[in-house]
Amino acid sequence: MTQDVENEPLVNRVAQSSLITLNLEAYLPKEDIVSFDLKNYIFRELLLREKDFREALKEHDWTQYAEKGLAVHCSSEAIIPQWAYMLVSAYATPHAKLVYLGSPAALMSHILLRNIDEIDGRDFEGKRVVVKGCSDKEVPTSAYLAITNMLQPHAQSIMYGEPCSTVPIFKRPRKPAKR
Repeated sequence: MTQDVENEPLVNRVAQSSLITLNLEAYLPKEDIVSFDLKNYIFRELLLREKDFREALKEHDWTQYAEKGLAVHCSSEAIIPQWAYMLVSAYATPHAKLVYLGSPAALMSHILLRNIDEIDGRDFEGKRVVVKGCSDKEVPTSAYLAITNMLQPHAQSIMYGEPCSTVPIFKRPRKPAKR
């Protein structure tokens, strides 16, 4: 018994499956993230002079950070007093969408994790979920850990990769049949 393969329509079984594909790239920050390095305001990259620092911040164009995420950090090994970060925040907050202490990468990760925290896990109750593995933009590993933590109490199964080729991560055990 042979089948006439030429006359059979192609069926996309992946598209017909009940899998939900979750692309973490969709949760990356929408706003631009920019850096504010205190090193540029420190005498010889070692010493912060309060009077000079205050004057430099007063003359700085803070409007350039409008609707952006501002990552405030110091790339030199100078010891920066805590009030200096507070002063930068006081100037930047009226303009920036978010002022964060850390590198631009840390701010991006912070926003991504915050966006994942806002997902309602109940939307995935009993579902089979594939967390997309390939992205056009880099997604930090911390996001994969966070999405697994969020999905596990709800999803029937969690997989990583693409719907046509997945790595199983978690599968809820089946309840034993009642006798």
